[in-house]
Parts: sequence; structure tokens; C-alpha cells
Amino acid sequence: MAAEGSKLTGRMPALLLAGSMLAGVPGIAAAQEAAAEPVAQPATQQAQQIVRTISVSGAQRLEPQTILSYIQLRPGQEWNQVVGDQVLKELYATELFANASVSYDNGTVLIEIVENPVVNRIILEGNERIKDDKIVPEIRLAPRQIFTRSKVRADVARIIELYKRQGRFAATVEPNMVQLAQNRVDVVFEINEGPKSKVRQINIIGNEVFSDGDLKGEMVTKEARLLSILSSNTSYDPDRLAFDQAKLREFYLTEGYADFRVVSAVAELTPDRRDFIITYVVEEGERYKFGDVAVDSQLRDFDSDAMSRNLPMKTGEFYNAKLIEDTVEQLTELAGSFGYAFADVSPRISRNPETRTMDVNFIIQEAPRVYVERVDVNGNTLTQDKVVRREFRLVEGDAFSTLQVARSAARINSLGFFQEGLEINQVEGSAPDRIVLEANVEEQATGELQLSAGFSSIENFILAGSIRQRNFRGRGQTVGLSVNYSRYARSAEASFSEPYLFDRNISAGVDVYRRDYSSFNFNRSDRNTTYKQATTGFSLRAGVPLTEYSSLIGSYTLNYDDVTLDENQFFSDLDGDGVRECDPFRAGRYLCEAIGQRTSSILGLSFNLDATDSRLRPTRGRNLSLTAQYAGLGGSVEYLSIRGRAGQYWPLGGGFVFSLTAEGGAIRGFRDEDGDGTNDVRLTDRFFLGSPQIRGFDIRGVGPRVLRRPIMAGEDGNPVVITERDRIQDDAIGGTAYYLGRAEIDIPLGSGARSLGLRPSVFVDIGAVFNVEDPVLIQNPFGAERFFPERNAGGVPLYFNNQGTPENREDDVTLAIPDGQAIPDGFVALGQGTNAFEEVFLGDTPSPRISVGVGVNWNSPFGPFRIDLAYALKKVEGDDTKLFSFNVGTQF
Repeated sequence: MAAEGSKLTGRMPALLLAGSMLAGVPGIAAAQEAAAEPVAQPATQQAQQIVRTISVSGAQRLEPQTILSYIQLRPGQEWNQVVGDQVLKELYATELFANASVSYDNGTVLIEIVENPVVNRIILEGNERIKDDKIVPEIRLAPRQIFTRSKVRADVARIIELYKRQGRFAATVEPNMVQLAQNRVDVVFEINEGPKSKVRQINIIGNEVFSDGDLKGEMVTKEARLLSILSSNTSYDPDRLAFDQAKLREFYLTEGYADFRVVSAVAELTPDRRDFIITYVVEEGERYKFGDVAVDSQLRDFDSDAMSRNLPMKTGEFYNAKLIEDTVEQLTELAGSFGYAFADVSPRISRNPETRTMDVNFIIQEAPRVYVERVDVNGNTLTQDKVVRREFRLVEGDAFSTLQVARSAARINSLGFFQEGLEINQVEGSAPDRIVLEANVEEQATGELQLSAGFSSIENFILAGSIRQRNFRGRGQTVGLSVNYSRYARSAEASFSEPYLFDRNISAGVDVYRRDYSSFNFNRSDRNTTYKQATTGFSLRAGVPLTEYSSLIGSYTLNYDDVTLDENQFFSDLDGDGVRECDPFRAGRYLCEAIGQRTSSILGLSFNLDATDSRLRPTRGRNLSLTAQYAGLGGSVEYLSIRGRAGQYWPLGGGFVFSLTAEGGAIRGFRDEDGDGTNDVRLTDRFFLGSPQIRGFDIRGVGPRVLRRPIMAGEDGNPVVITERDRIQDDAIGGTAYYLGRAEIDIPLGSGARSLGLRPSVFVDIGAVFNVEDPVLIQNPFGAERFFPERNAGGVPLYFNNQGTPENREDDVTLAIPDGQAIPDGFVALGQGTNAFEEVFLGDTPSPRISVGVGVNWNSPFGPFRIDLAYALKKVEGDDTKLFSFNVGTQF
């Protein structure tokens, strides 16, 4: 190295490295040594290369003294090539400089630097599948930081890894730098997301007993096919690949292949980097059968021989590892139900390769009977301890039982005050025969304040507001106030419930309400209000438990009902005395009988049984309720009503839940209100059936109804009965008996869909409502002198005969009938001011109506949403069907 004018640049280390590599090559090393001899310096001259001053040039943002603080070289030190290399390494280690050079000239060291720019902003382009808010947290480079290429490369790797986790292995990221003034840059990541990488093909090598199709059916990962376009399991996922290996092993072990193993599992990208081909290499091994199976119990309450005889596996059957796991779990639960909380059940398996059998001996180790030492409730900040403790089926000093612990957990979960899936932990107590039960709860919000607006296919626009606290003051009490408004229904209600009155196992509650309902029918596509019912009242109730799963509830209800009709539409002066009365030819006799003010004093008694795993969303178990109500303890109505409902739920595995529910009821009146000698049930007390109880039919679309068909003059002047359904007035009048059944399967979805609150199902509904007196108008009910002939568009008078059939009378007597003159025998004329019509009574039959369909419940961010698509397989004449219905609310 020359004594003066030497210079080291940022590229020097690479050149020196190349020289050192060449030095190891024979022949080249000798030439290097010969070339180095002329420039060798005497030791005395080398000692004269002393650093006297150090200067910095090229700095913009950084002070020279700051730059000098990054290096160890100081004036007075000796200068040589090694020192210069070290200075460059120290400068580049700061990642503050894009380029640097060091030179020595007669005692002066000159450092020339080019500073790295400052990041002005980070820009993402081309990302559509993954939004900015998901990518930005992965980027370490940020505005106002020093730009370095190493940071950019690391950020590119992180973005690509993010896309790989989304199954897009063909994604590429190209970083670009846009130079700005004052040594600033914009960093632009140009993203090419590429298609989602699918599993194009799954190959399995080494399987002989089971086909590729059988094994692929056990895997979660599926091959991408046209019919699987909506499946998320066709995308490649390394974690899913490992899970599929475990699934294959589990499948073979349940079929008796105890030596099965997956030799290798390789996922390869296709040449176009779009999809994956997965190849499994497996060894099936030999198939084993069960040899000797027995239970060796060291617990005194368990008979080993009896338990051995009741084992689910038998000698000679094919080996099944899953069956062994299930048996261990069952024996552990059995021991726990007898009070042995810490019983240790371990299966000892002996392999016999010669006979290809597996001997299994279930050993139940000796353990003491356990008693509950203490019950702890942790994590509750609002809820009082007693609210949780009273749901425990075990208290201090009781013998331990796993069944009672499971029941306690189910009751606490059913409160709805805590996180779902709560489990009661079992902790060893102060002695081997003592156990501590811990309920580690995590409280969730129990107060509900909701304002909603929405649209219903039944009610049109809906407004609702409610406030409810299901854990009032942390005592488990429920307080609620709600107001609802729609085009056809309005209500206001206040309620209070106490599950443990005076800390005793007695429930009590009260409801006070006002409900206004406007019944309607269809005239073409328009809805017309028929009658209005205003109900004001209150209800008191009290209940006591009969058993762990059943209770008896008594109630008293007092209602004041006011049923009215539009006088302009349905009233007329029937007697000609100026007093307007309900005209049966305008309203129908069933409506004229319903109007008026009535008081109902009702005593009720209900028997409820609930043996499900959850009152809110059951997946297994059954429930049953029977209710009887008697109205007549005072008041102006008297009837007896009986209703019943039962449901059964079965988990089918994989998250599927099958349920069967059935209900029915009957009502009988004991008071002749209209004086016709029959004890009728008034219209507003009858049963009605339709959407949403039986889907596939319109609201009140099933059961007895009166159709009022218009009569128009035809082209020839003769009357014609209109039969088009959208032009007929359709009034449902209910029945005094009904039944309803439903079979439904809840379909599980992925974790993402479950987190959104989506719960689809398929269902079959069946039901009917029936048994009511024929309300069609009878012949001449008010005397002929009160009727007036009505002419159709052709000027021809129209009449009904006593069979309800319209007829055209063109003889002289008919045409000449003046007002007030008697009608010929066998005919009834239309009421004054009414249009000609024909009334028909239909639907009063217990014949079942059946519908099938699919539906989805969604707890959307805008409120509860329910959509049903149902088709009526069986109906009777007069029923109103409906293929599609939905209901949605909006929270704000």
C-alpha cells in the first residue's frame, strides 16, 4: 500500500475477499506474492502513517461529529489497510449510508458518505384480496425512518408470507423507490396477488387395502374440482397437511392396522406456480384383531369380571384404537359417578405379531372415594356468588359425582351470564380424598339496549326499542321494557322476573302490557285492515321445581279487549231507523260477532320439563311443556284451553344437530255469547297457523277461512264469479284445535361463518288448524223487507239462493221488485250499497299441510336476520302459500 494517496471505497471489501479466495489456488498465490514485493514498505516508513485529522464530507442531515462517533478510529492512531476496512464496516453497520469511501492523504483521513434517504410514505398497489389494514402491520419500514434495502427486502418477505398464509403462493411483491426532494423517497410495494393456490391433485402411494377415494374422503383437504368451487378446503395449507396425516393414521387404526405410518408427505408447486400437487407415501402394515380384553379394577365398588363382559370390544373383532380411547373415557366417567374423582384408567396393549392380535387390559388403579371440600367461584365481578352457587348440584361435604358436576356446568351455562362452554375445574384438595370444584367464570354483558328499524315480508316496516337487564344488580333478576311499532302491530310491555324469591327455589314474575293488533286481508296486492284488537292487561306467575329437570308454574292473567271495525266500511242502517249496525253482508257474520268490549280473567297452570344441555341453544336432550288455561273466574268470556309442546335433540357428529318438535292444542267455549244456542269461541281467542310457525305458507295462511269472491257482469250481461286469487277477499277465521310438527337439521359451518353468527338448517314442517262453525251467511237472516236488490254492470238484479250460489232472475217479478218488497222464497238479495259477491267457507279440515325448505339465521351487525325458502308439498283448497320469507332488523 502506498504511503500517500491511498483510498478505500465501499467496494474494497469485496475485492479483497476475491483476492483472498484466489490466493488459495496453486500458481496464483505465488504470482500474488511476487507482485506484492515491490510495494512492500520498510517498517520505519509504516510507522510514519499516523492519523492526524479526520474529516467528513457529503453529510446532509447528520452532523460530522455524529458520524465520527460511529467509528473507533481516532487521531493519533496508526493507519493501515485493516483500519480502513474496519471504518467502512462500522459506517455500513449503521444502515444510515447508501455509499461510503475512506482515503488517507498525508495524515488526513477523509470520509466521503452518501446518506440513505428518509421514507416519506409507504404505498401499496395491486392488493385487493388483502386490504391495507392487514398488510401495513406487517411492514416494519415506516414514514420518517431511514430507508435501507435490507429493511425493504424483509418487508417484501413478510408480505409474501402473509399471502402464503392466505393460500396465494404465486403472489409477488416488487418494491420501487420514488426519489423526492431533500433526499426523501416514497416506497411503493407493487403487489401481484395471483390466484389462490389450490390443491390440483392428491396422490397416494403404497395403499393396497383402501382405495384413493376412501382415503381422500377421510382428509380435510380436497382436490379442486368444478363442484367444489365454493369449498374453502381446496386451498393449500401446511397445517391442514399435517392434520390430514393424523386423520389417515386415525382411520387406519380404527380399521385394525396398528403398524400404519405415513412415510412422507410432500407438497410441490406446479410449474406455473398456481397450484399444488400433494403426494403421500404410506405403509399399511398388517391388520390386527382384538385378543384377550379385560378390566382389572382395584376399586372395591367395581367387579372386574362383570365390567370385562360389558366391554364394547370382543375377542376376534378387528382392532380399533378409537374404541379403546372411548372406553377409557367411559370407565373414567363411570368411576367419577361413583365418587372416584381421580381414578386412573390406563390401557395396557400387548402386540402379538405371530397371531396378529392385540391384547388389551384396562387397569383401574386404586383411588380413594372423594368428597367435595370446597366450591370456589372466581372471576365474577358483578354477579353475586350465590347466583352461581345455587346452580351447583354439589355442595361442601357431598360425595363427588361427575354427572352432578356436568349438570352443574350445564345449569350455569344456561344462565347466559358467562362465556359459552364454561367448565368446572376439579382440583385436588387438602387430602387425597378431598376435591375442590372451581367455577372460573368470565362475565359477559347481560344488559341489552336496542333500537332497531327493519323490513319484514309480513309486517313491512318495523320499529322497535327495548331495554333489558338479565342479571339486574347481579342477583339473576330480569327487568325489561320494550316498545314495538309496525304497520299492523303495536305493543308496549314491562316485565320483571325473580328466579329465587326470598332466596328460596321459587320463581316469580309480573308482566304489564298494551298490545294493539290490526288484522288484515288481501284484496289483489293490497292489504286491507279488517278488525282492530286492543288488549290491555297484566300477568302474574309463580313456579316451583318438582325435580331437577321439571317445574310447575301457575299464573293469573287479566285482559281487557276492545275489538272494533271501521264503521264507514262495515256498518250500515239495517233497520232504516238511522242507527248504523255491523252489516254481515259487508263484514261477514264472523266479524260482526267478534266486535265489542270483553274482560278475560284467566287462570293458568304449566308443567315444564327441560333435560337439554342448554336452554338457549340445545344440541342434545329433550324438553316438554303442558299448559292449561281456564277463563271464567269473573270476566265476560269462559273457555278452557289446553296446549302442549315437546322437543328432542340429537347431536349427529361433526356439529350437525337433528331435532324433532311437536305441539298441539284445543280450546272449548262455555258461554253462548251470540244467543244462537252454541258455546262458540270468539275469533280473537282461536288458534291461527301460518308463517312463521309453518314455513311455506303465508301469515295465517293455513286453516279455516272465508273467501269473498266478486261477481261481475260478463260480456253477455250475465253474472260471472271472479276466481282469481289476487282479486278475492281472503279472511282467516282460525280454529279451535291445531297441531304442528317440525323436523330440522342444523348444519355446521366453518369457524369464520360461526363467528359471524350464521346458522343454516334444512327442515320439514307439518301442521293444521281446524274445527270451527261454518260462518257463511244463511238465507234471509233479517227478513226480506230489510234487503234491497243490487244490479250488476248490465243492470241485472243478482241474488243468492240458499246454497250460496248467485243466480240471475229475469222474470217480471224479479225485475219489478221495488225497495221494501219481499224477496221470493229461496233467495236472498245483497245488502244495500254493497258489491255483488259470493262467500265460500274453506280449509276446515285436520288434513296435514306439509312443507320443506332451507333457512338461515344470522346475527348480523345490523340485527337479527332470518331467511327461509320453503315449498308447500301438500295443501288444501283455500290455503295461502309463500315460497320466500325474510325478516331483518337494523341496529343504530
